[in-house]
Amino acid sequence: DSAGNVTVAADTALGDYTVTATSTVDNSKKGTATITVTAAPAISSVTVSPSTASIEQGGSRQLTASVDAVGGAATTVAWTSSDAKVAVDSAGNVSVAADTVLGDYTVTATSTVDNSKKGTATITVTAASSYKIAAITNQTLTALTQGYESGNQETRSIAVTNIGTGNLTHLSVTLSGANANDFVMTQPDSTLAGSTSTSFDIHAKDNLPAGIYTATVTASADHMTPVTFIVTQVVNLPNAPANPQNLAADVGDRQINLSWSTGSDATQYHIYMATDADLTNIVEIATVTSSTYSIQNLVNGTRYYFVVKSENSGGLSAASNQVSATPATIPGAPANVTAVAGNGQAVVTFTAPADNGGSPITGYEVTASPGNVVVIGDASPITLTGLTNGTSYTFTVKAINGAGRSAVSAQSNTVILRASDKDTDTPSQPSAPTTTGSTNTPNTGVDILVNGKVENAGTATITKRNNQTEMTVVVDQKKLDERLAAEGQYAVVTIPINQTFDIVIGELNGQMVKNMEDKQAVLEFKTDHATYTLPARQINIGAISQQVGELINLQDIKVRIEIAVPTTDTLKVVESAAAKGQFTLAAQPLNFTVRAAYGEKNVEVTKFDAYVERTIAIPDEVDPGKITTGVVVEQDGAVRHVPTKVRNINGKYEAQINSLTNSTYAVVWHPLEFSDAANHWAKNAVNDMGSRMVVNGTGNGMFSPDQEITRAEFAAIMVRGLGLKLENGATPFSDVKSEDWYSGAVSTAYSHRLISGMEDGTFRPNDKITREQAMVILSQAMAITGLKDKLLEQSADSALRPFEDAAGVSSWAQSSAADNVKAGIVVGRNGALLAPKGYMTRAEVATIIQRLLQKSGLI
Repeated sequence: DSAGNVTVAADTALGDYTVTATSTVDNSKKGTATITVTAAPAISSVTVSPSTASIEQGGSRQLTASVDAVGGAATTVAWTSSDAKVAVDSAGNVSVAADTVLGDYTVTATSTVDNSKKGTATITVTAASSYKIAAITNQTLTALTQGYESGNQETRSIAVTNIGTGNLTHLSVTLSGANANDFVMTQPDSTLAGSTSTSFDIHAKDNLPAGIYTATVTASADHMTPVTFIVTQVVNLPNAPANPQNLAADVGDRQINLSWSTGSDATQYHIYMATDADLTNIVEIATVTSSTYSIQNLVNGTRYYFVVKSENSGGLSAASNQVSATPATIPGAPANVTAVAGNGQAVVTFTAPADNGGSPITGYEVTASPGNVVVIGDASPITLTGLTNGTSYTFTVKAINGAGRSAVSAQSNTVILRASDKDTDTPSQPSAPTTTGSTNTPNTGVDILVNGKVENAGTATITKRNNQTEMTVVVDQKKLDERLAAEGQYAVVTIPINQTFDIVIGELNGQMVKNMEDKQAVLEFKTDHATYTLPARQINIGAISQQVGELINLQDIKVRIEIAVPTTDTLKVVESAAAKGQFTLAAQPLNFTVRAAYGEKNVEVTKFDAYVERTIAIPDEVDPGKITTGVVVEQDGAVRHVPTKVRNINGKYEAQINSLTNSTYAVVWHPLEFSDAANHWAKNAVNDMGSRMVVNGTGNGMFSPDQEITRAEFAAIMVRGLGLKLENGATPFSDVKSEDWYSGAVSTAYSHRLISGMEDGTFRPNDKITREQAMVILSQAMAITGLKDKLLEQSADSALRPFEDAAGVSSWAQSSAADNVKAGIVVGRNGALLAPKGYMTRAEVATIIQRLLQKSGLI
């Protein structure tokens, strides 16, 4: 064209052509180029070899593709098959599944340059040949007497018959067992066509002493499952009775039952036992006239060995065949069964029984109720699927060994399955996290602080887990122990992480935790956005050791404290919960976790017996005045308040969260004002507790502050105020049913010893709660928050004396009422009356819960 672009037509003859450029000013001035036209890259055809092939079910065959190409076109092909059962790989190797339907299938090779050019092969799938012989029964050769002459022993001919469809190749027989060298055996034909037979001979060797000789004969061939049988030769003593034969053992709980074939010439039988196969420590344990005997009081799990000899006036026979057996019974029942709810499924964890019954535990049977859904798994945890959302379930577990199934475990906690806002919902399990990705070179210069003193006692490793960055700091035991020894009791061990990672882990071994516990030390794990302050005793390394194995060296248990940014899926749950609860996230949610690991065993520390402090940094752009509380967001999206206060440390604001559990925590802004509390004396307390999700309104923006409250409502508010995780276990109260709205709160309050109920075994949930009843519960709560330990020593009479109606306090409530007064939680009505028999109002409840948390330093 006018710009010098040369275009060659597709049908141009191959050869040289000239292109000329002529000056438009002086046409005598020209330049030329020689264009050589070559063949365009193209695929002429694709053929597959062989074009037809027969392959047996379960077999394979290599195909090749030939590509006729011109112009230097690539000769590569893509292989496909008409059926997934007849699979073909990228190299043309065809593999036929064992269950493929017989018939024809097409395998295609398609040019990667021109997909219109293809070659095919027809694969005919035929039935797989079978390779097997008829079973051979056990053989007992004619009995001999010691001193028999050579050649007098029986030679037995054994037939081998091919009952398969394929020809057997490399057919042979072998001897094994303790007496294998006491027999002579020939070989059958090495090749055996279908429906034909061959044979081999076997006999005992010469000059065998008295005894019973047994060996295992194994017949094998290519592609064939071996066939075995037992051959037996008895050699009796002269004049003595025949040797006992067919000695067998049947096991029970701490016992073994023996039986054998009797001889007509025997008057009695001697039974011998040993704990080793070569009978070096054989002991005669009984003499009997019958052909059975039961040995009692044995040790389950120990293998015992036995032989029997016959006796008459001619003397003792040689020994019978030797048998061994291990007494066993069913295992003990699993313990500590707990369940975690998911979407249509539940994860059940449990502790293996200490007693396996003398036989290895081969599995566990978990049963869901209602529905009796049964799942068998190898070990804890076990997931049950196919359950119904919205249904309340409990679970029991049985252990299984060779003797059978154990007694049923105690029931688990009750869980209600709920659908999440995702398609699937897999609940978290108490197992160690897995990491993927490359590991960087460890940094050996991580500083650990003990009471603020620097010790280079940490090694950091950086990895990736599920696309999140992760740093693990392993603390050096020797250096930490030396520093703790120098600092004495109550030391604070700080692991500071100054870089930003999605997941940070501090790792100590169990012995380090035990040493810290003995010194009442505190572990402080500090990152750029959070701090986790954990007294060593709250890890409870003793309980962990019992779960992974009491005899395990504590130094071999790894304890990992983790602070992690939630995964995308968990964050979606938190954001959904925020939308439903109409609150705003004020800072990055974080997961706090404590795990212990020994080999494949993992234990997660999920709850503590005292409040554990965490702090979450408040971003600079967030107004610290617009934070109401911290919350726990459960996996199912449920939200509960945890006691939280905002504090300023060195010019930086942070939320201090105190909780009795580990979970996902978030700091939120949830302002709430009740219209009917605007001019009420308890306005500030009511709105504060409402914003913290401790108390709820009565509808239409109202709180009804002067309305009296029931015992069930008070228990629920107390549980929410303390930030306790709801439990679904059964209560001992006859008038609290699992379907009642307050059942979980009452169960939780009872398990934390906040309530004890009435003398008649009831709780009376719908009765109005009196002030003295409430003060008893509050006193128990003060023990949980640690406030009771801080009270001044003062008698109940002295503490209650300022109140005009102190004499009206019931004797069972006097100590508790005094605790409330000394703590400043209850100040009396109008300053002079305790009104112990009066009913608590909703405003009073909000006020005293606020005071409890404030006086305890939790908000």
